[in-house]
Amino acid sequence: MVPVKEPYEIVKYPLLTEKSNYLREEKKRYIFRVDIKANKIEIKKAIEAIFPDVKVSSVNTITVHGKPKRVRYNRMRKTLEWKKAVVTLRPGDSIEIFETL
Repeated sequence: MVPVKEPYEIVKYPLLTEKSNYLREEKKRYIFRVDIKANKIEIKKAIEAIFPDVKVSSVNTITVHGKPKRVRYNRMRKTLEWKKAVVTLRPGDSIEIFETL
């Protein structure tokens, strides 16, 4: 049996970039960094648990692959892979904490 994760283990933190601000203002989409093993259903339930006054209409996920980086003496290593989720809310819903930024 798979253990159930807490919502804050699935959704780590929001990504605040110029593109995420544009998506938030124009299309009511919010971008979060999420657990690499989380699926869309888990992400939707976690967002609705963290922010109880919103309903999620869709979730898109993107796996960001690791980039090669130089380490001491020109050795190459890759950074870790991570996953981000683009969450679209119902029309009229918004997350209040982002509106004050």
